Amino acid sequence: MLGFGESALSIYLNDHLSGATVGLELARRVVPGELASEIDEDRAVLIDVMERLSVGRDRARIAIGWGTEKVLRLKPGGRFSELETLSLGVEGKLVLWQALDRAYGDDPRLQGIDLDALSARARSQRRRIEQRRLDAAGKALR
Repeated sequence: MLGFGESALSIYLNDHLSGATVGLELARRVVPGELASEIDEDRAVLIDVMERLSVGRDRARIAIGWGTEKVLRLKPGGRFSELETLSLGVEGKLVLWQALDRAYGDDPRLQGIDLDALSARARSQRRRIEQRRLDAAGKALR
């Protein structure tokens, strides 16, 4: 059920923005450097897409995402659990770019945003995180 005044697109994009906020906070701690920078850039592209599609940011959802990441720090499992959460988040970002491409790929408002390249980058990020996740799993689950 849609909230008052919310469209399905608004809910969808704001949910992804909340997730991107969690992902960025995690990335800054567990994969600093190039990967974290890419994830930061991807979040900025999502904000740009939202502005171009006239979708406002739900500050409460963003704050919940930020707070969720802080709570995740308390979860047992350490680095492995954090990398697994980040990996799942990047997979979610991939399906976001694919869904936007299907729904808005020909929309002139998104001209200049290369959704195929963003999808490819998400796949690359997932592969790079996956190796770290598997290494951490080997240590954490023994």
